[in-house]
Amino acid sequence: MIKPDLSLELPATLGRLHFVGIGGAGMSGIARVFLESGYQVSGSDRSDSATVEGLRELGAQIFIGHAAEHLGAADTVVVTGALWEDNPEYQEALRRGLPVLHRANALDWLIRHHGDAARRRLVSVAGAHGKTTSTGMVVTALTELAADPSFVNGGVIAGLGRSSRAGAGEFFVVEADESDGSFELYDTAVALITNVDDDHLDHYGTKAAFEDAFVRFADAASELVVISSDDVGAVAVHRRLAHPHVLTFGTAEAADVRVLDVVAEGPVSFTARHLGVDHRIALRVPGPHNALNAAGAFAVLVGLGFDPAAAALALESFDGTGRRFELHATVRGVRVFDDYAHHPTEVAAALATARSVVGSGRVIAVHQPHLYSRTQAMAGEFAEAYERLADHTIVLDVYGAREDPIDGVTGALVADRFRDASRVDFVPDWQAAADRVAEIAREGDLVMTLSCGDVYRIIPQVLGSLEASASAPSHGSASA
Repeated sequence: MIKPDLSLELPATLGRLHFVGIGGAGMSGIARVFLESGYQVSGSDRSDSATVEGLRELGAQIFIGHAAEHLGAADTVVVTGALWEDNPEYQEALRRGLPVLHRANALDWLIRHHGDAARRRLVSVAGAHGKTTSTGMVVTALTELAADPSFVNGGVIAGLGRSSRAGAGEFFVVEADESDGSFELYDTAVALITNVDDDHLDHYGTKAAFEDAFVRFADAASELVVISSDDVGAVAVHRRLAHPHVLTFGTAEAADVRVLDVVAEGPVSFTARHLGVDHRIALRVPGPHNALNAAGAFAVLVGLGFDPAAAALALESFDGTGRRFELHATVRGVRVFDDYAHHPTEVAAALATARSVVGSGRVIAVHQPHLYSRTQAMAGEFAEAYERLADHTIVLDVYGAREDPIDGVTGALVADRFRDASRVDFVPDWQAAADRVAEIAREGDLVMTLSCGDVYRIIPQVLGSLEASASAPSHGSASA
């Protein structure tokens, strides 16, 4: 794993850029803004995709597979933290003595050199959960308010059809990654903290060090901090802040933007009370957690100086983000969704959203554990969330990403923690897992894949198995 260097002195110019792993959610967004800003960009990825093709259409030269010669005439190489150090392109960059920037350092350079530095106001959205959606909400609202923001998000914003853009306005909005400390790099004007739920202790070591990083991030904001009033970790961070300008949001009575009267059946709606005035916000997305995400975005907008009524109306245009409760298809009356949830708190929120829209049907979850260390530490918490909120769960094997395997840590670790073994299957083989979904599911049910790994790739197999079983009777299961 390659980590960002928070003390790295950035070069004055970057020249031609080469992205190793250009198809990833974060890398592709940064590459797109460089392309739209007039830079020459090349890159490589292990597989082709619609994202890669979109970058080609903007002028990027992209190779499939990794080889030293792909660097060509690159002046600067950008890498993702998930890259292994034996990657031939990374090694070739080191051999040539080229500047190698972690994607967070590249984004930092891009922000600092985009537009008029005297006018630029950076909104950085951080938190263990809800970053991508909250960033999408802020960006969508700013776009509706004719502010033409630049942005780099961790997922496609549905209403805009993209995850990043080089805008002409004064605002630059980024999803700021706390997982490796890189959110401390940016020259943030407004810091939005959705929550500070324990995670990424493989990087920070302790809960205290994790909270320390959020305190530094918030206090460094030049204008404003917007932070949850409900999340225990966020409250602990808030108590330690020295920042003179803080807005809180949530259901707490003392919140500066208070969430009231949440209606969560179908698309969620709620009242945001600010300075004694109520603003009703009817979102287009489901899930009670999205009322909180929208309240945070609303607090950012009013903190930036926008009229509260206009801000509330602008937020209603948000259509969701890619891989966040994203509907893929409906086959024989079974809806198949995908969600990025990869932490027990996120899983619980995603399943609660599914519950709010499934009606009389059942929720069938397909869980791909992400990271060996997280699975080892949180297997019981994952099992509790799935057993409480899903009718049946199919557990795949671990997606290791940047980590080496840990002896004894497989998806079975989660399945074995269920109290009722009849409500879970550990099925490492993807086709067998897809077939199991089709065996269980019946009309009116909702199937959802959950992980920030590559679990979305199983969806065509799930759909195929559902179609193949359309003429066969559904046997169900004892628990389902």
